[in-house]
Amino acid sequence: MRVADAGDAVMGRLVAEYGPEGALGQVRRGHLDTSFVEELSRGRGRAPDLARMLSGWRARLLVADPVADLTEGHDLGARLIMPGDLEWPTQLDDLGPERPFGLWLHGDADLRFSCLRSVAVVGSRAATPYGTHVAAEFGAALSEAGWTVISGGAHGIDAAAHRGALTGEARTIAVLACGADIAYPAANQDLFAAIRARGVVVSESPMGVRPTRLRFLVRNRLIAALSRGTVVVEAAVRSGALNTAGHAVALRRHLAAVPGPVTSENSAGCHRLIRRAEAVCVTSAREVVELVGAVGDDLAPEPRGPVLPRDALDEDTRKVLEAVPARGGTGPATIALDAGLDLMTTLACLGALAAAGYVERAPRGWRIRRPTPIP
Repeated sequence: MRVADAGDAVMGRLVAEYGPEGALGQVRRGHLDTSFVEELSRGRGRAPDLARMLSGWRARLLVADPVADLTEGHDLGARLIMPGDLEWPTQLDDLGPERPFGLWLHGDADLRFSCLRSVAVVGSRAATPYGTHVAAEFGAALSEAGWTVISGGAHGIDAAAHRGALTGEARTIAVLACGADIAYPAANQDLFAAIRARGVVVSESPMGVRPTRLRFLVRNRLIAALSRGTVVVEAAVRSGALNTAGHAVALRRHLAAVPGPVTSENSAGCHRLIRRAEAVCVTSAREVVELVGAVGDDLAPEPRGPVLPRDALDEDTRKVLEAVPARGGTGPATIALDAGLDLMTTLACLGALAAAGYVERAPRGWRIRRPTPIP
């Protein structure tokens, strides 16, 4: 974790082929096995500069102090998990050679258990009031439904989603682009403390590592891989949240996007995802659960308008009610003709409607009952 950058696919392949000790052994001697080099050269795309990479790995290895890292993490209250540990989320294996070498966890929640039913909620740091409101609503509703909310702990949509989740029952997970001992952004220090108490803070960077733009982009693959699906609440065309969306698509995770005002640049990225059919349009947390949940168990009810008293009327009675004029009045025979019913049925329906207060007698026959004015 000190020798190679997070997401280093070449080191990932080296570790997968020879194990961590075998990989570091080759770095120490300054020479990679010929068979490994030949295998990389046969791969598609541009071959990496192995000599330069090996030189960088060796320089870092000389100053690495794993005992000090473990001691510092222990003093902080963090723990280190590795692939194969009980708490390791096996869905991270989908990242292939870009799978993290290990993860630092700081918090009370069990990472693997918390990720079994989880949704990533991401979006713009420069969020609008609309975006932060939606993110908080989604976070709270998902948490109340028993779904862990995963995000990056940043300003804007991330922070709103975490805060919403903290009001519910489920856990929330913040995946950092820096060491677990660094609160970035510093203004969210209290939020990170709350997440550690009700969830867990995750980092693949050793203690003391500062965030960079590249680390944010590399971090995004973990957010997508840990969750069952990703929801982009608000994102401009060049938002980093679209990078997370790209990882979700590559990992074949569910991807959803929340529509916003068509005039808002902050929602242009979401609209592009929906227009290109890369993301499913969602407008509520229930629709998100239906998308990422178990088939048949997590269906969202179809949105319906308000239920009106006339909805309980049978078909014949509704036809008669539609045929009664609002003004003046008309006779039962005319009403029966307009409703397409016989006279006896129409008279029975008029009696029922009058008793229910829908119609009333008028000098010329029947009319819709006028509401009683409020004094």
